[in-house]
Formats: sequence, C-alpha cells, structure tokens
Amino acid sequence: MSAKVDETDEKIIRILQADSRKAFVEIASEIGLSESAVRRRVKNLVDRMIIKRFTIELGATDKTSAITLISVSSTADTSAVSNQLMNLNGVKVVYEITGQYDIAAIIAAPAIADINKCIDDIRKTEGVSDTDTVIILKTMR
Repeated sequence: MSAKVDETDEKIIRILQADSRKAFVEIASEIGLSESAVRRRVKNLVDRMIIKRFTIELGATDKTSAITLISVSSTADTSAVSNQLMNLNGVKVVYEITGQYDIAAIIAAPAIADINKCIDDIRKTEGVSDTDTVIILKTMR
C-alpha cells in the first residue's frame, strides 16, 4: 500500500500529534468532515502503518528545562524581541530583567536535542546579540 497521504490526512495527523485523545467529532468539526469520515481516515492511516501508535507526553515535571539569558542589541526593542521569543516552540516564560542580560527565557522540551533547537531559534531571533544557557538539573519544591 502507498504511504502517500493527502492534505486532509495531513491535517488529521497534525491534530492527533497535538492531542492524540481528541474526539473524532471534534476533529471533523475542525476540518469540515463528518465524524464517520474522520474515523474511516484514521483507521486507514493506522491500517497503512502511517500512524503506528498513539502515545502520551508526560507533564512539565518530566521534561528537560533550561534558562537562557539573552542580550538584546542596543538598536533593538527589548519588548519586541520578548514577543518574538514567546512565539518560539519550547519557550514557556519570558522575563525582561535588569543586569548584564536583558531577557531570561525558561525553556522546556522533551529532550536535550529539542532544547538545542530552541536555543538555536532564540539565537536566530532578530535583535538577539548574545545568549548564555544553563540546563536545569534539579527542581526543589
């Protein structure tokens, strides 16, 4: 069987990647199909091994976390940079701070590789001139 998927299947896959427990009726409403059509498409995707399994992602306490301290160039607007950072995948909280750095960003991701990707995205953000990142080893509560 062909591993090709159409645009509608791709939409279904993206929705299920974000929330594998989302009801077929909700997916149907979101993409403009009937519930039975979504159910049939998902079954087909599973039968064709395009979707191999449905899984869960553990909460933030089981993720890798980091704090990235960010310097903003003197010609950039710190608030504008902060807003751009909040849109990056993995950035959970942004603080505008005083001292050597202008911004502190809290990053959380499932793995170090994802943290590295987020740090790369931060460094590529217009207005960012320097970063210093520390990985959080242990959280005390």
